[in-house]
Amino acid sequence: VQLQASGGGLVQPGGSLRLSCKSAGINFKIHTMNWYRQAPGKQRELVASISSGASTDYADSVKGRFTISRDNVRNTLYLQMNSLKPEDTGVYFCNTEYKLRPYWGQGTLVTVSS
Repeated sequence: VQLQASGGGLVQPGGSLRLSCKSAGINFKIHTMNWYRQAPGKQRELVASISSGASTDYADSVKGRFTISRDNVRNTLYLQMNSLKPEDTGVYFCNTEYKLRPYWGQGTLVTVSS
């Protein structure tokens, strides 16, 4: 199973970024996919999830600003992040579970700063 995240970068407060996570080695369309993030000095936290049926769930801190989506043809997960705040800074990881084992992408760094 391979998950490759991309799209991070430096953005000013109020700006937007779109993260992507390309998957391989799994039947992507049947798996719940997740985005986590880890801020400096903090534990990794779940940001958003999307089920195989495209039901979504968000952490309270990002509701109304972030949108998770998936493209089952391209086997790719997305996270559209709008109205970014400095507290959104961190490394963002895509994640799924396969045969009861978690798999993680390599992470992509998002820095929100003026």
